Amino acid sequence: MAKINIPDALKAAVPQTMFGRILAATPVIMTVVATALAGLASSEMTRAQYNRSLAAQQQSKAGDQWSFFQAKRLRAALQRNTLDILRATAEVRPYAATDLDAATAAALQTGELPALPDATAMEASLTAALAVLEQSPTDAGAATVIAQVKAPALEAALLAAKERAHALDKLLEPITKTVEQLDRQLAQTASDPALHRPFVAARLRYTANRYDAEARVNQAIANLYEVQVRMSNQKADRHHHRSKSFFFGMLIAQAAVIIATFSLAAARRSLLWGLAAAGGAAAVSFALYVYLFV
Repeated sequence: MAKINIPDALKAAVPQTMFGRILAATPVIMTVVATALAGLASSEMTRAQYNRSLAAQQQSKAGDQWSFFQAKRLRAALQRNTLDILRATAEVRPYAATDLDAATAAALQTGELPALPDATAMEASLTAALAVLEQSPTDAGAATVIAQVKAPALEAALLAAKERAHALDKLLEPITKTVEQLDRQLAQTASDPALHRPFVAARLRYTANRYDAEARVNQAIANLYEVQVRMSNQKADRHHHRSKSFFFGMLIAQAAVIIATFSLAAARRSLLWGLAAAGGAAAVSFALYVYLFV
């Protein structure tokens, strides 16, 4: 930035008092204020761009979870449709499980899956945000509720939801392997399809229930990602607004520099110096207001 040089003749015209020295330094002070506000405006815009980019990444993760949810719900529906067709076209006896562990026997005979640990309790603000998104996901009024959510609470809930999905995979993995092994054995040894049919019906029911359970945990993760996306977008909007406000403050400070410079040049210090001081004070006050409250 170019250095402001005040001619010696004009310096001599300024009273050599404390107030006169302050007035003579006004252009320099206002230049520093304008520079600081320009830096703040640039910093806030960078933060806005970062949060917007972060929201896009989080939206991609949410999209992946919704894709998993939809695919597993569709697979569950296909398994149930196949089971309905099988029952409508042939007699299906209950499957009599032998030499199976309790969890696998329950999954094949009754379709009951092992119980997952209860979901971790979430903060009230996060529960409210999820409820609002479920009722009206595009409602602008959801912004007020989502703004109350704390980032650490959301991160903890996301981690707990992912751990719950991992726990479900671990619980069902041995059952699924046993079912697949039984399916291969029966396919090779059962010459009469009627002997294989009870197991096929039990396998279809178990698989449908498994896909439904997996879909629910994916849905929970997707909903939390949706809250995270909206939080990042709100942060981006806030930083963008702050950047614009700091930019206007910089313009006010630059206007004060111009007024002060003209005042020195015209040696009309009374009114114009007052305008310069008022402009500088307005710029500083506006910047502080934006920084603290906006």
